[in-house]
Amino acid sequence: MSAYSTAYQALTRGQPLSDTDAAALLSSLRREFGQELADAVERDLDGKYRRTETDTDAEFRRKRRKFGAAIRTVNLVRQFATNPRGFTTPAQRDPRSTP
Repeated sequence: MSAYSTAYQALTRGQPLSDTDAAALLSSLRREFGQELADAVERDLDGKYRRTETDTDAEFRRKRRKFGAAIRTVNLVRQFATNPRGFTTPAQRDPRSTP
């Protein structure tokens, strides 16, 4: 049963949850939401950065670099949703001179 279904049943039953059960339920909701968000963004990105017939090699390399950066961000969202307390943000890199 998904965390959403469990939360709905807990809310409609009218019986209060214990502190530990509520914390576990919220944690499950956060994990499910983060995973669903990351999956949706990844599906959207998949078609956005494909090579087209009019792309030059340089344009495709830029697309591939942007896709890689976007996927790294999506993976960070997944990691944060799984364990927000143990999450550390990566060090910021120096920006490149070319976009």
